[in-house]
Amino acid sequence: MAVNNVNLDHQDTIQLIYFAAVLISLWVCEAVVSPVILKSKLNHTRVNLSFIITALPIQLFMIGNVLLLCNWTNNHHWGLFNWIPLHNNPWVYYISLFMLMDLCEYTYHVIMHKFDFLWKFHLVHHSDLQVDVSTTTREHPGETFIRTSFLMLWVFLLGPTALVLVLRQTVQTFANITAHTEFRLPHKVNRIVGLVFITPNLHQVHHHYQLPYTDCNYGDVLCIWDRLFGTYAELEPEQTVYGVDTHMEPHVNARFLNILKIPFQKLNRK
Repeated sequence: MAVNNVNLDHQDTIQLIYFAAVLISLWVCEAVVSPVILKSKLNHTRVNLSFIITALPIQLFMIGNVLLLCNWTNNHHWGLFNWIPLHNNPWVYYISLFMLMDLCEYTYHVIMHKFDFLWKFHLVHHSDLQVDVSTTTREHPGETFIRTSFLMLWVFLLGPTALVLVLRQTVQTFANITAHTEFRLPHKVNRIVGLVFITPNLHQVHHHYQLPYTDCNYGDVLCIWDRLFGTYAELEPEQTVYGVDTHMEPHVNARFLNILKIPFQKLNRK
């Protein structure tokens, strides 16, 4: 059957190289055209890239567990997807599972915003006052563990093959990094692309410092879930201010250790 696993050796290394290549390429493009002084951009990037040191070991460990669970579900024909008609058809299999996994990521994102304990970890990502491509890496190691634990849950419920996860990760990496760039699509292009996909324009709205915009545009790759569930929003660039209204202090957001402490401090939602 065409949906069976293929040789996925060294995919962790390949995905890391791919992630770095896309990130560095877009960072250089930003540095060339950005009005931000290069020294300031370098300092900002240094803080955000520091999170790779704390998150990467957890990411690699948890992804190993995800793949073990993936093999178990496949070997036992476990997962809700096995009940979908025509699931043996490769087109139905890959497209449906990609969309279902994307819906799961949308659900995860909503949950991280709605529960205070989880929001305190996700808040680290939103506390960036200068959103650019390096913001992609600004994830507290606690959220890395939570995110990959939810991924294990989605794998257990749906039962995708490892190849599906790799293909989705490849698309997801590109989508997540480009969504955080300083660049914006032309209005007409954004209106068309944004009918289906999350664009930088839409994700920048999600990084606005105040509600209700912080709780909009949760989509991971696709924005169709935001449109379906009423969480879609637009905001003009000149009205968009990055950060979170409870954590707008530059001296806190510019220091790695200060940011790491945020989830363990008292939360005051506005």
